[in-house]
Amino acid sequence: MAAPVSSYNSVTSLILVLSTLIVISCASNFNQEFDITWGGSRAQVLNNGQLLKLSLDRGSGSGFQSKNEYLFGKIDMQLKLVPGNSAGTVTAYYFSSQGPTHDEIDFEFLGNLSGDPYTLHTNIYTQGKGNREQQFRLWFDPTINFHTYTILWNPRHVIYMVDGIPIRDFKNLESRGIAFPKNQPMRIYSSLWDAEDWATRGGLIKTDWSQAPFIASYQNFIADACTWSSGTSSCASGTMNKAWWNQDLDATSEERMRWVQKNYMIYNYCTDMKRFPQGVPPECLVA
Repeated sequence: MAAPVSSYNSVTSLILVLSTLIVISCASNFNQEFDITWGGSRAQVLNNGQLLKLSLDRGSGSGFQSKNEYLFGKIDMQLKLVPGNSAGTVTAYYFSSQGPTHDEIDFEFLGNLSGDPYTLHTNIYTQGKGNREQQFRLWFDPTINFHTYTILWNPRHVIYMVDGIPIRDFKNLESRGIAFPKNQPMRIYSSLWDAEDWATRGGLIKTDWSQAPFIASYQNFIADACTWSSGTSSCASGTMNKAWWNQDLDATSEERMRWVQKNYMIYNYCTDMKRFPQGVPPECLVA
């Protein structure tokens, strides 16, 4: 006999509550994991370290960086982006090493006029070389609720995910002479700043400062990752027991990524022949 609807709803509610508690219990404390690097009081850690807010006004934006450096891992951050008229603003969340031959893995959220969708801009640098932009619209409003943005980085892949759905997979193709980020530990950085010269419709739409302060919020940072200190990885032994170390995209995940790229990708450097008249970068030619 089927369970009564009320019982089903009660069980479902309990599962949701327990899931939320599990996420919260695993989430790191922002005071312990990050340093505010600029913007002064425009960046605030609240709720006993469980919430971080960045703000932007005409005077300045704000930003933070991780205390740790990482070399491989699965790292989640939940963001709620600037609501309303966010045109001209950029919320950047990225991983980067230092120096002229640095590696970098980027999420950048380009604001827009009220009612128009955000642009999610992604890029990846290897040995100081970027120019690998892919841009997406999101299939939800990223300003109403928190959503999870994940980088899964192991020796074979850099996979970008949104709410667990893969949107991009940069594969290790070193065997074909294409550099892959695997030797330089990276810190995590995030900032909220004014980029009205280019962020919205190529700079045609400027920042409306009457809407300031602009605020982006962060919670539930979870790093199942290898930290790097004094030239040594925390994963020097036992790394192979971590599920993400050998993870790639299964058939279902590949299908989901194709769905996103078919329906929500608005720019792909691999198809921009005007930009690369002599031929697209070599990784674009690999199926």
